[in-house]
Amino acid sequence: MPIARLTLEIEIPHAQSLKDRRQVVRSLRDRLRHAFNLAIAELDTGEVWNRATLGIAVISGSRSYLTGQLQQIDLAAHRFTQSMGAEIIDSYAEFVSD
Repeated sequence: MPIARLTLEIEIPHAQSLKDRRQVVRSLRDRLRHAFNLAIAELDTGEVWNRATLGIAVISGSRSYLTGQLQQIDLAAHRFTQSMGAEIIDSYAEFVSD
């Protein structure tokens, strides 16, 4: 069964504190969970206020379905972060297993 992972590197230029960073990360996590059936977690320690790394995992019976879903998640994440005044500076996907 295919499992795919999407990693998002986010820059939050307006973040002046850990609270500002958490607000953007939490909002993005909630919006993506609401829009898609996925697992999402913060991958970094949170020591840098204006950057965050999120890991997203999805599973399906079809690799082609996962490819399309990852593209949709990536586009939605870009839209969501842009509306929050943040920016995805890097995103990369990989298949963990087939």
